[in-house]
Parts: sequence; structure tokens; C-alpha cells
Amino acid sequence: MTTLNIASKANQATTIPALLVAQYAKEADPNASININFDEVEALKTGDKATVELAIGNGVSSYGSEHVISELMSAYPFLPGKHVDATREWLSRTATFYPTDFKSVEGPLLELDAHLSLRSYIVGYTLTIADLSVWGAIRGNKVAYAAVKKGAMLNLSRWFKFIEETNPWIVTAVLSANAQAQAKKTAKSSEGASYDIALHNTEKGVVTRFPPEPSGYLHIGHAKAALLNDYFAHEKYQGTLICRFDDTNPSKEKEEFQDAIVEDLALMGIRPDKTSYTSDYFEELYQYCLEMIRMGKAYADDTEQETMKHQRWNGLPSERRDASVEDNLAHFEEMKQGTEEGVRWCIRAKISVDNPNKAMRDPVIYRCNPLSHHRTGNKWKMYPIYDFCCPIVDSLEGVTHALRTIEYRDRNPQYDWMLEALNLRKVQIWDFARMNFIRTFLSKRKLTKLVDEGRVWGWDDPRFPTIRGIRRRGMTIDALREFILKQGPSRNIVNLDWTLFWATNKKYIDPVAPRHTAISKDHAVPATVKGARLAPYTEDKPKHIKNLDLGIKKVAYSDTILIEQSDAQTFQQDEEITLMNWGNAYVRKISHSLNPLTRSTVTSLELELHLQGDFKATKQKITWLSTKGQEPIPVELVDFDYLITKDIIEKDDEIDECLNPHTEFRTEALADCNVADLKVDDIIQFERKGYFRVDRAFKHGEPAVLFNIPTGRATK
Repeated sequence: MTTLNIASKANQATTIPALLVAQYAKEADPNASININFDEVEALKTGDKATVELAIGNGVSSYGSEHVISELMSAYPFLPGKHVDATREWLSRTATFYPTDFKSVEGPLLELDAHLSLRSYIVGYTLTIADLSVWGAIRGNKVAYAAVKKGAMLNLSRWFKFIEETNPWIVTAVLSANAQAQAKKTAKSSEGASYDIALHNTEKGVVTRFPPEPSGYLHIGHAKAALLNDYFAHEKYQGTLICRFDDTNPSKEKEEFQDAIVEDLALMGIRPDKTSYTSDYFEELYQYCLEMIRMGKAYADDTEQETMKHQRWNGLPSERRDASVEDNLAHFEEMKQGTEEGVRWCIRAKISVDNPNKAMRDPVIYRCNPLSHHRTGNKWKMYPIYDFCCPIVDSLEGVTHALRTIEYRDRNPQYDWMLEALNLRKVQIWDFARMNFIRTFLSKRKLTKLVDEGRVWGWDDPRFPTIRGIRRRGMTIDALREFILKQGPSRNIVNLDWTLFWATNKKYIDPVAPRHTAISKDHAVPATVKGARLAPYTEDKPKHIKNLDLGIKKVAYSDTILIEQSDAQTFQQDEEITLMNWGNAYVRKISHSLNPLTRSTVTSLELELHLQGDFKATKQKITWLSTKGQEPIPVELVDFDYLITKDIIEKDDEIDECLNPHTEFRTEALADCNVADLKVDDIIQFERKGYFRVDRAFKHGEPAVLFNIPTGRATK
């Protein structure tokens, strides 16, 4: 009996290839005794995150899609077909279609498109498991799948559709897998957030929208709104997601921010089915405002801002509230022309003067602003307010469910009033709690101030809560998605601790982060090793002892090594210690500084190898670095503290009163020779120092710069 276990919560790009090959074996050989189960398999240390395991008999034979497929090929000889070597090559390339950010998967997709230019199948002239494996990985990766469905890569799209249409069983297998995985998730719903929020009329189709304003970069609060809308549109209900840029304020908006938002959404694996702009509807919105004025449901007002604020707060009417329709239209025309007179006026909805809900007290719906718009230029001189245009455009674009943060709750009646006043199709609103973090500004105004004043490096500063900032610090997209989706659409407002966030990330990086060695340069202690070979030499060692798929590294050995000062200060005379990746040694001589002020500083050591010693018996297991047999690589290790000193930021808190004066800590170090090959964005672990992301790769004359990645162990 052969059993394929599939993790129900896994990234499907890593599970569907094995599923399809197992199903293919069952389809081709009725005697093939293969059971397919969906459950939570152990988080194993393999290249595709151990989302599948193959059990033969009572034992586990193989983990991970590639290894499972290889095992199935051995168990069922007909699977490889005639082109074994070519098939195995494409199986090994399947993992390149796993990443859920478009930048990583775009190259492999283009290569596959080129390969298929004169081919109907990836290998040979009939369907092979190479087709099944690659097709399955793309189908399970919503970023890759969305790219294929757009049809820009003609050969790839043709092949993908051909495989699907000529083998309808694979679609059935995927849909069945989705259903079973969803059933398992539902059964385990008590372990995470509940997504059963009683949305109405979902059987008629679900259309959600994410409406960012292009006045800054996306931060983690925006990420929650984007991911929840994406989840309900694409996973919960198989509907449609619209990304609509709320570009109605030319004073703040830039095309730079707009492009960055598109890229950040793609990095999070969010591929909207449609992208639109509120500015696309300026003419319609203008006409609706005219209609409201003519119906007596809106009026022009030139009340000074502070006076208007006072009147609204105290439930007092504006002197302009009962102006004639003709006067209101005339002032609206002045606003449209952007004249000196028009700039003084705004348009207000005529809802109520003294409603207990202050959001209903005649809100402003249009303002005059003569500045040029980044999309429409100088065509318009006045622009609709978000609370006016949002419900109207939602209705026009077919949005069925408006999911937005709870801060809009008081304005929900206003949203409904706009639709009713204009006799437009209704939209169901669901509000969820925004995501707050301790010691963190999520106000775009405050973040912009920090950038504009040069208090941070930019919007991608690793201390910033922007998507780019936390990614630059070392957060993986998979961890980001998991953490946010676990919070769910709850309405309970909580202040989250970043340690929980980074602890989620550690689960993803620990199994795949190569291990390296770095020794701090300041006060590094030279040690002579007796018993070492006279001539330096190197040995090949695994980069990760628990994940051999990561490859090997060179470890240099010699009779002269460097040891951390902090380790050397703890040694006792004749103590037996363990040199990691080498063996045991005795501490035979400890030399200290003669300077009375630095007498505790160790200046040199003499060690004696004792390779037959038991590493389990030693208390000290230390890292070290040979100065011979390799060229140590200079590195700069950077750690960060919070920008903010207060756990909870109040609305009226001033930035200068809350800023931490010292948030950046740099350490110069020497690393093993393998670090010279690291690239920007690589994530590694310096043993006994922590996890790091490469922000600048090593160049001769310039050290590599690596940012420390928090692990959730302590508040930093």
C-alpha cells in the first residue's frame, strides 16, 4: 500500500505536482494501490517545505514533491516514459515555479515559454509527468497562474490550455484537492481565525476591491486589507478582486507611489483581476454631484474651515445650507473652472445638521484644487472626496462586498445614504479591525514626515512597517501571508507584538538558511591550534546539516584561527571545548592584556586538538575562523531597534516626542570565504549570531552588508 499525505494548508504549487503524478499512476494502472490523504504533515526540512510525504507500507519513504515523484517513478516504471533524463531535468526545475512573488517566477515562466515555441509537450510527443509536474506547480501558484491566464506568454498559455483540455481529469483532481483541503481547514478552524462572517448573496458571485491611495508605499496595515480582500475573492468564493487607485488628491499623489503599490501587491502574491482608477470616473462623479445639487441633496459652501468644524461638532447649520439650486450650480461651475472664487468653495451633502453620528452632519463631497493631477493633468480643477466617490464607484464597478477597516464604521451610514440618494445598486459592507503593532507608526502622514525630514533612509527603511521595509529586514512573503491571514477578519482591535510576527518568519527561513561563520573584528582573539596539520586545507561541509539540498560549502582548517573575545573570556585553564565543525580541543594557555584598564581582555590562546573527545561532554561549543587556507570576507552586520519608544501611540502624539534617538547598531566582522558568493536578498544564518539578509553583496574593497533578522525571541 502506498499513501500520499498532503498538507491541507500548504502552498499548492508544492503539492499539486505530486498529487497529479500519483493520480496519473492510478489512472494508468488500475492495480496501483495509492491512497491520497489531506492532513497536516510534519514541517520537514526539504526544498519545497515538506508539504507532501510518501509512505510505502508502514514507513515513510520520501518527503517533498520532487522526491515523491522520483519515488513513484521507481515504483511504477511506466511513469518516466522514453525520455527519462529529460523528464528528470524538468522535474528538478519544477521548484522554480514555486515562489509566490512575480519577480522570482517571471524568469522561469519566460524560459518555459521559449522552450514551448515549437512544442506541444515539454518532453517528447505525448503527455509525460514533466507536463504534469510543471502544469501542477503553475496551477497551484496563483501568481504564476494569473500570469499564464493573461496570455502574454503565447506559447506557455497555449500549452497550458492544451494540457488542461486534453486531460480533463487533471482539472477534476485539482478541484477535488481544493475541496478536500478546504474541508480540512474548516475542521481545524478552531486553530486559527474564522472566515465565516456571514457575507450575504455570495451565491450570486463575489466581487471585492482594494482601494489604495497612491500617496505613499503600502504598509503592513494595508497588507491586511489587501490580503483579506484577495482571500475572499479568490480562495473563499472564487470571485473577482479589483484594485482601484483612489487618486482624488493631486496634492499628495504620485505615479511613483502608484507603481510601487502594484509591485508590492505582486510581491505578496496578489494579482487583481482588474485594475482601475477613481480618476477614470471623474466625469460620472461630476454628473452625479450635479444631480444631487439639482435634487436639493447637496449645496455649495464657503464657510471657513475652523468655523465649519465648529458648526458640525455642535450641530449647527451653515448659512449656505438653504441656498438656491441655481446659486449652488453657479458656485460648482466656479470650482470646476478653478477660479480664485471657486477655490473658496466646496460641495457638501445635505444629510443632517445634528445627527448623533457626526459623520452624517453634511459631509464635504467635493473640493476645489487647481493642482495638476498625475493622470488627468489639468482637465479637472475640483475633485470628489473619498466618502462620496467610493460607494458610487463600488456600485458602478459591480463590487458586491466592501471589506474595509473598522475605522470607517461611523461612515457606513453615509456610504449607504450616497447610494440611496442616487438610486444606485446597494453594496454589502463588512468592517474588520485594523492591525496595530506596538512601537509603530502606521499613519501615512507620520511616515511621510519621517521620510521627508530624512529621519530614515526612505520608504524601504528596514525599521519601517512598509511592505518594502519589512521585506528588506528579512520577512518572507509566505510568512507575511500566514501571519496576516491568521488574524482573519475579526472586529476585535488588538495591539500586536512584532515578536509574534518574526517568530512566524523564523519557521520559514530556518529550514532553508545556509549556515555560515562570522567573527567580530573588534578584539578577535588569535589562537594557535596544536595538533592541526602543518599545511592549511579545506573540506566540503553541508551548508545546512538538516537540509542537504542546500549544497556544500568550503571550511578551511589551519593551526591559526580567530575566536570571539566574548568566548575567550569564559575559558578556564585546561578546559575542554568544542570547535564547531572540527572537534574538541583543550585550552592550554590563556594570555591577557598587561594594561590594567583592559586586564580582562584575552590577547591570545593556545589550544590542543582532542578530536577523539565527546562533544556532548563539553559546555562550550564555539565558532571559529581560520586565517589560513581562505581569504576571510569583511562584512558589516547591522541590527536595529524600534523607531518609537512608546508601546501605544496615541492619535495626538507628536513624532519628535516618541522617536528613539539610537536605532542602528553596526558591527564589523570577518566571515568565511563562502560569503563572497552571496547575493542581495539571500538569507543566511551566522551560527550563534542569528539570521541575516544580504543588503549589499561583497565586492573587493567593499564589505558585504547584512541586516539582522529578528526571530521573535526578544523584543528589539
